[in-house]
Amino acid sequence: MRFLMTTMPTDAVADENLHIEMGRFIEELTAAGVLLATGGLEAGGVRVTSEGDEITVTDGPFAEAKEAAAGFALVEVRSKEEAIELARRFRQIVGDGESVIQQVFS
Repeated sequence: MRFLMTTMPTDAVADENLHIEMGRFIEELTAAGVLLATGGLEAGGVRVTSEGDEITVTDGPFAEAKEAAAGFALVEVRSKEEAIELARRFRQIVGDGESVIQQVFS
């Protein structure tokens, strides 16, 4: 089962210890074959909307950008519970904030 885990932006400042612990976590998940991809996401982006035959393209940033995902991890695990446990471990490393887990269907 694949899950996309996204993280919402915070005002927290990353220190050296955070980078070290996160590096270890990423190495562990990569070595186990669980972590498929990670990355940060730009705050603004481009919004493409459709209504009938009309397609509208709008450049960000958007007013609700603070509610948009700031980063992601794509993982392959055996169950939703395992994905939740990985998200719990991630939140313990990075501290206060919010992450969202969504199953990816192929």
